[in-house]
Amino acid sequence: MSKQDTGAFPSTTGNHTSALVIVTILFFMWGLLTSLNDVLIPHLKAVYTLTYVQAMLVQFCFFGAYFIVSWPAGILIKRIGYQRGAVAGLVIAACGCALFYPAATRGYGLFLLAFFVLAAGITILQVAANPYVTVLGDPKTASSRLTLTQAFNSLGTTVAPAIGGLLILSTTVMTAAQFDALPVAQQVAHKAQEAAAVQGPYLALAAALLGLAGLFALARLPQIAHQEETVLTPQSTAERNSVFAHRHLVLGAIGIFLYVGGEVSIGSFLINFMGEPNVAALSAADAAQYVSYYWGGAMVGRFIGFVVMRQVSPGKALAFNAACSIALILTAILGSGSLAMWAIIAVGLCNSIMFPTIFSMALKDLGALTGQGSGVLCMAIVGGAIVPFIQGFLADQIGLQWSFFVPAACYVFIAYFGLKYAGMYDKSST
Repeated sequence: MSKQDTGAFPSTTGNHTSALVIVTILFFMWGLLTSLNDVLIPHLKAVYTLTYVQAMLVQFCFFGAYFIVSWPAGILIKRIGYQRGAVAGLVIAACGCALFYPAATRGYGLFLLAFFVLAAGITILQVAANPYVTVLGDPKTASSRLTLTQAFNSLGTTVAPAIGGLLILSTTVMTAAQFDALPVAQQVAHKAQEAAAVQGPYLALAAALLGLAGLFALARLPQIAHQEETVLTPQSTAERNSVFAHRHLVLGAIGIFLYVGGEVSIGSFLINFMGEPNVAALSAADAAQYVSYYWGGAMVGRFIGFVVMRQVSPGKALAFNAACSIALILTAILGSGSLAMWAIIAVGLCNSIMFPTIFSMALKDLGALTGQGSGVLCMAIVGGAIVPFIQGFLADQIGLQWSFFVPAACYVFIAYFGLKYAGMYDKSST
């Protein structure tokens, strides 16, 4: 089974290194763009006087795009190839960034459309780039390579809040009472000024994405041409040609849904959790400084995972990290004070290897179906739109601290998936 992975790709090590460097830039950029949502959500909430549910439409539109676009993106990649697919994704993402300019004067609805278009481009990038990395070398180290590139994705998510806060958020914080005290004309002018703060940064991002698209289009990257799968079992042709006939892919898609949902959910409620009187009683401004530790932990953990998983089974490493996440979340739920605060922040470190490991394990031995399989996995990223709403509902019913049982339950399945397929690389490495 392993021959279809190694035989479908040129074996020039130098070419692989150059390709990985270029693709890693893509990972950094979409991490940056995704994490900027954390800055824009409170910004737009203040500008348009939104409720919490209305503000969460940003994440719903953003992660909802993964569900809608991923499947056709997989078909697109299969037809035009991984490199052209990445270029298309970059151009579409640039269009999404450009839409932020008219959105500043047209209202919240156009902002939501801009988020959807931006996420659609990022989705195509994910469908193209993730499987591209998995085949750039030895199949046994696919998880390690994807973990390394995901580390730079985490670098983007770590630096984005600081950059966005500097360029977008107003230096003068106006309370609701202060805003209401302003004359109507000044209120309108203030909202227009705040909305316009996103125009410059997102136009610059649009230009950067277009430049990167040009670089990627001109780069001489190795071409992937998967061979058709060899008939190894008496299953029918229809079954072999369906990605859903591969059980490890289906379970991997559930794992991606729950992982992204758990990760985004924790991040979404982190500031509120640290503001709880029995946890740290921090103000929102002070608590926001600790969010970078959560995302930064994932970045550090991915560099560590790149080294560790060259020796340790990806499945076992995944199960271990999931078990640690469960233990930390339970500590945050049942504990108090700084212990609870740092326990929930430390989950970011455990998150580090989960996405790339689940992704590469789910795509193992799919051959010609790899592009479509990647599309299925990217559709599952819609968990980032759904799981936070479930936790939010429970937070209203039983309290914020107890609601963290939702992400804890997500990690239980991830631990199961890791243990179930802990030996899959050993079986196919001979």
